[in-house]
Amino acid sequence: MAEEKPKQEHPLVNIFINVLIPVMVLSYLSKDPAIQEKLGKPVKPWHIGPLWSMIIALLLPFGYGVWHFIKTRKGNFFSALGLISVALSGGLTLYLWNADGSVKPNAGLLFGVKEGLIPLVLAFAVLGSQKSATPLIRLFLYNDSIFDVPKIEKRIAERNEEPRYQQLLKGATLLFAGSFFLSAAMNVVLALWFFRGFDSKAIDALEKYNEIIGKLTWAGFAAIGVPLLGILFLILTRLLKGLREITGYNDDELMMPR
Repeated sequence: MAEEKPKQEHPLVNIFINVLIPVMVLSYLSKDPAIQEKLGKPVKPWHIGPLWSMIIALLLPFGYGVWHFIKTRKGNFFSALGLISVALSGGLTLYLWNADGSVKPNAGLLFGVKEGLIPLVLAFAVLGSQKSATPLIRLFLYNDSIFDVPKIEKRIAERNEEPRYQQLLKGATLLFAGSFFLSAAMNVVLALWFFRGFDSKAIDALEKYNEIIGKLTWAGFAAIGVPLLGILFLILTRLLKGLREITGYNDDELMMPR
């Protein structure tokens, strides 16, 4: 009997647990009860302050990463990404918030740089991994949960089409890295736009800061996520077209059955 192939984790579940929920925790739980009372605003049970909200947000990707390692004996890329993202967001918030209730100047620029840092690092990582044993393009897009890679590469070897195959993957890698460069630039621009007119010395500066971060988070998914999905669709379309020409297979033969 053939060994059953381990069930692939859905990438959206990974992103939701390791990135989206921690960001929501930082956005909605980080209000300081003392500041809320000072402003004369109601204190909700979930207002636990920036330190505890950051701890909870860090525990989510950390716990998921540990569980994933125990289950598969492999590290989880998205858990590492979530930990870095949350640590940067929470650490920057703790730095920007002053004890007197004000916020340090240039909060918008600093937060924008922080938001752009991770996609920028990913862009260089994607480019730098081209010559490695595990190119990142294969982790995100060209992997055996989407494509029948062993069958494709066997056919390419039979046809002596390795140079064209590598050129196709190189083109996909450059487009994929370009999507992260675009995301990094748009993150900075979006942060500066939402923080325009922000008064870091106002009595409700911390409250406004939280509101802006919450709006920035969701606006980023729409303003940045939609174009990136378009680029990913373009990359997959180009990959399929190139693989059809190189292998002679149709789309059903190239892709894993769903």
